[in-house]
Amino acid sequence: MGSVTDLAGRVFEGVLGTFDTWSIYVGDKLGFYRTMRDGKPYAAAELAKSSDVDPRYVREWLEQQAVTGLLLCDNPGDPTEARTYRLEPAGAEVFTDDRSLNFLAPFVRLVTSAGIQLPELLAAYRSGGGVGWEQFGEDMRTGQAGMNRPWFLSVLAKEWFPAVPEIQARLEAGARIADIGCGEGWSSIGFAQGYPKVTVDGYDLDQASINEATKHAAETGLSERVRFECVDVATVDRAGTYDLVTAFECIHDLSQPVAVLAAMKRLAKPDGDVVVMDEKVNEEFLGSEAGDVERVMYGFSLFTCLPDGMSRQPSAATGTVMRPKTLKSYAKEAGFSGIEVLPIENDLWRFYRLVL
Repeated sequence: MGSVTDLAGRVFEGVLGTFDTWSIYVGDKLGFYRTMRDGKPYAAAELAKSSDVDPRYVREWLEQQAVTGLLLCDNPGDPTEARTYRLEPAGAEVFTDDRSLNFLAPFVRLVTSAGIQLPELLAAYRSGGGVGWEQFGEDMRTGQAGMNRPWFLSVLAKEWFPAVPEIQARLEAGARIADIGCGEGWSSIGFAQGYPKVTVDGYDLDQASINEATKHAAETGLSERVRFECVDVATVDRAGTYDLVTAFECIHDLSQPVAVLAAMKRLAKPDGDVVVMDEKVNEEFLGSEAGDVERVMYGFSLFTCLPDGMSRQPSAATGTVMRPKTLKSYAKEAGFSGIEVLPIENDLWRFYRLVL
């Protein structure tokens, strides 16, 4: 922890980071970054007019962005109304390019949406209840989808599954896939785009997510091979149907993970594959030596994943930091003989094959 001065400095830096996060949220939601991504200089009045926002607020936002280093002010010595500001190419990518792995505006959106729910979260902490996914609202849903979209569309079929030859061969031959907890559908669409012979059934409990997933499939011209259904997967009557059953970054959120894993086992063909992607946390608790990835995951757990999982009772109350031994115990209880870590390299996620 260091000295009192060190700790106070860290808290102060955290407060500055919070203000940056909120200001990025404002710029994203009000369309400032999207307007400025052309790299042209904008005065406050011009940006206010193009965004239909009060000019005094726009001026304060531009000045804050310049002071914190997210925008460049061309002429800081000029009179207030004459100053112009630019979004440089790096900022345009990070804040507006939804194809880039560096696109982090959705990350800010989902973190802020959790902060908005702090009164409800405090109540849940006291009562032992939860805050369900739907309560976090549109920003949480679109933030999660926006963060994962570039990975699913650009990496899933080009790097992840080619690293596992037997699954890659199955996909290239035209597997039928069940994608559990599909959210807005980008993992399902990533499979269909990367492997032209596959068909995918995406399942999720959130109707708003399924509605958006269905739209995305139509917009990408994949509705004939990708379909989505709002349903509890435990009730799906398609036993032994699928060559590949997947669950991307969702098992730790579930109130009843064992029941869902058992359903995944039932849906898979006897010679099929069941793959779970979840957070790449350390195998054991390491305290302050854990590293930044685990710090992020505990943040998600405190304010999103654990409260979501506890919003439906009884709950396993897993939380985001689901270590391999926890998944192994869930898998064995669900009827699998074990788990193995697949040779897919990623700094954020670990890929498991559940052994039938």
